[in-house]
Amino acid sequence: MKFNDLVSKIKKLKKDRGAIILAHNYQLPEVQEIADFLGDSLELSRIASHTDAKVIIFCGVHFMAETASILCPNKKVILPDIDAGCPMADMITAEDVKRLRDKYPEAVFVGYVNTSAEVKAELDFCCTSTNAVELVKNIKSKREIVFIPDKYLADYVSQKTGKKIISWHGFCPTHIKILKEDIIREKKLHPQAKVIAHPECIREVIGLADEVISTSKMVKFCSQTDAKEIIVATEVGIIYRLKKENPFKTFYPASERAICPNMKRITQEKILFALEDLKPEVYVADRIRKKAKKAIEAMFKIL
Repeated sequence: MKFNDLVSKIKKLKKDRGAIILAHNYQLPEVQEIADFLGDSLELSRIASHTDAKVIIFCGVHFMAETASILCPNKKVILPDIDAGCPMADMITAEDVKRLRDKYPEAVFVGYVNTSAEVKAELDFCCTSTNAVELVKNIKSKREIVFIPDKYLADYVSQKTGKKIISWHGFCPTHIKILKEDIIREKKLHPQAKVIAHPECIREVIGLADEVISTSKMVKFCSQTDAKEIIVATEVGIIYRLKKENPFKTFYPASERAICPNMKRITQEKILFALEDLKPEVYVADRIRKKAKKAIEAMFKIL
């Protein structure tokens, strides 16, 4: 099927279905091009909850579609490739959290949004890479803080808040591919460039960054900075958006190896099939959804 025919069919079906297309910043360029909204995972889920659309085509990974379902249970949430998962989210289960609760019964449990709905249902607070530091700062309790599942984000939050954090051993397989040597190499090649890094990166990379920020803040930073060259230490998919929105600036991936294969599973063809069949649907049952939503709402209340 020709590109123009494919896009035309998607647009027509989207209108017929009363659907919107949401795409994460790491998605393929062809997916970003037909999305109604681009953003990070929670940003997109909040957009989903405020839209009048009946159908949400969520171009991301499974936990993101689950979060959208948690926040808008009366909408149909479709993940065009049901096998688009998140290795970090898979590194911890609800049973793991329950065992941690037994081990640290007095602790406050904070969990990254990059977790399953079942895990969220066991948390006190959910957080994002954008607000993790601020949220932990705002926890006034003197109780221990357990932070799951990303040990590198936990380490960064601990450094920025001065609070001792008990972390899980999870990590993002994509972000840990970015090494200190990559930043040093790119800085030698582009000495005037600013370095922006995602807080899922390892400590050595974060230590060399000018800004440590989430993908949504990267988009904002790159539009506002006077820097003409920027080294980007996160999944390479975001560079397409950054270049498009800042055509007079130059962006360099810190590492070409930083590719998330799960984020690349969704294509325009799969979006068309999803609109035709209205599946595969991601639905979080009320029993889990209500508990998981409490952790997300607790995040908004404390910030």
